This record gives sequence, C-alpha cells and structure tokens, in this order.
Amino acid sequence: MARGRKRYLVATMPDGYVKRIGPTADPLTHYWRIVAVLENGKTEVFWGHTRSLAEAKKLKGPAVDGAKMRGWKSYQFEIAELVEEPV
Repeated sequence: MARGRKRYLVATMPDGYVKRIGPTADPLTHYWRIVAVLENGKTEVFWGHTRSLAEAKKLKGPAVDGAKMRGWKSYQFEIAELVEEPV
C-alpha cells in the first residue's frame, strides 16, 4: 500500500457497532475498544487503533489494571480487524 494514499478503514464489532476511521494513510490494521460498566451503572467507552494485532492484544493487560484503579464493575475488551472501505 502506498504510504501517501488516503483511504477509509472500517471495523465492525461483535455487537454490530461500526467504526469508520479516516481518511488516513497510516498502516492501521486493528481497532480496539473497552466498554466499562461503572459502579453507578453507567457505561464508558475507550477506544483506539493499532498497527498490528499483537499491539492491540498488549493493551489487554493495562485494561485489567485500569479496571482495578477506576473501580469498574465489569468491562469488555474487544478487538476487530480494520478493512479498507471500497471507494
């Protein structure tokens, strides 16, 4: 892929949520998100994108630490592959 070519990337999460990223020329491959349930029952969402599946998986450990520090009742850590959106 040419580094200077801009394109849109799309990730579809298991619950059907679709995240569209771009335009970007970055070599992104995966989208991650944490859906945290707070003590008061509300939810908070944290998300980002990475350049490899391994890089995304490395964030699972800090998510555990974050849950303990912030006192989340529960959370889900999910990773989805980014695919280039047809133009």
